[in-house]
Amino acid sequence: MRTENAQDAVPASGSAEPAPSQSPHEPQRQAGYAAAMATFGSAAVLAGWAARRTGRVPEGYAARDLVLGALATHKFARIIAKEGVATPLRAPFTVFEGEAGAAEVDERPREGHRHTVGELLLCPFCLGPWVGGAYVAGLALAPGAARAWAATFSIVGVSDFLQHAYARLRAD
Repeated sequence: MRTENAQDAVPASGSAEPAPSQSPHEPQRQAGYAAAMATFGSAAVLAGWAARRTGRVPEGYAARDLVLGALATHKFARIIAKEGVATPLRAPFTVFEGEAGAAEVDERPREGHRHTVGELLLCPFCLGPWVGGAYVAGLALAPGAARAWAATFSIVGVSDFLQHAYARLRAD
């Protein structure tokens, strides 16, 4: 993501919206982060409650489920955070900066009350716990659907890796 000088009146994107402050210590940013953590924690508690209530609390997880889930979480978070096709999901919370290559775009979070969600949606590392948590909840509540999701996005992730490797080999 391109960073901008905070004194710039008009960002590189040409929009009139000011560049965001980079400090996580601003009260508004901390309130947004607290709300995000509370939402995540509440969702985890709700999923645990639903699993317990339905008697679907797993005793453990198969290594296959964890490996497929890790690959799928990586790819799905990357699609949401970076790929152009997911722009409609991010647009209310982000400002387009430019193309980033390989079907990816460069965006930054909007200011104000939408900043925290924009920051979350642009960061595949930040999305990882949310996506992974949803997958683990899915393994408890709807294991077949969760495994189908993980298989699909694992295949897509490996396919993308092979496409990039092939393109690099062809370029050499």
